[in-house]
Amino acid sequence: MEIIETVSGMKRVCREEARAGKTIGLVPTMGYWHEGHLSLIRAARKRCQVVVVSVFVNPLQFGPQEDYQQYPRDFSRDIRLAKSEGVDYIFHPSAEELYPQSFKTEVEVRELSNTLCGKSRPGHFKGVATVVLKLFNIVRPDAAFFGQKDAQQALIIKRVIDDLDLDVELVILPIIREEDGLAMSSRNLYLNPQERSAAAILYKSLQKARELVRGGERRAPVIISRMKQMIEQEPLARIDYISLTDADNLWEVDSIEGKVLIALAVFIGKTRLIDNLLLDVSGA
Repeated sequence: MEIIETVSGMKRVCREEARAGKTIGLVPTMGYWHEGHLSLIRAARKRCQVVVVSVFVNPLQFGPQEDYQQYPRDFSRDIRLAKSEGVDYIFHPSAEELYPQSFKTEVEVRELSNTLCGKSRPGHFKGVATVVLKLFNIVRPDAAFFGQKDAQQALIIKRVIDDLDLDVELVILPIIREEDGLAMSSRNLYLNPQERSAAAILYKSLQKARELVRGGERRAPVIISRMKQMIEQEPLARIDYISLTDADNLWEVDSIEGKVLIALAVFIGKTRLIDNLLLDVSGA
């Protein structure tokens, strides 16, 4: 395994691998890997001959009052995990390497970036789209692997690929959860024991939504209200949003038809957690 810290170095090895006829899989991460990250790496390892994993805490996607400096980092641990999972290259650039002083360009996906998490985190998805496009141009992967936990991010990246005619396959893998259903996230590290127990309410509320839909409920306001009631019973929880949208465009819906996304963001103590559930009632 090789660790590469420069854009020119990463370009060089990827071009060499491509010229040798090898398929390249890219897994973009911000490090501090958990089983969710490892599931993406394993999928890339199965599908591609060369696996590149980026480890970069992207400053462009953090707001002024957010946790950029405090975001969990343990690069030595990531290296050990990368070796055990058969990663070929870790791309670990500095912020100065990816964004030199002359850097002036940002990528924005209109509409999709302004709803759900985009309302609470202005500019976040502009930072995401910008860094992902840079990674795609540097690595030129045949396939890129992302997790369903960041459903809005996945839709935005898909739009970037489609709108800019990028030659990369987007592979979205299921959410990996703890035993109590909490979606795995590097930010779970912030939770103290009481908060960690309380955080299970996110998935419980999504399970309630699924139960209601399976029972025939199709009215979005009713489902959201029931989820809100559940979460508000947890003293450590504070709702940012609960939304029921069309799964393809994130437009809010009043009635469930076809494929929908039920998404929520909830503060547990000071930690903001997200989760979601995809439901398809076509033909139901």
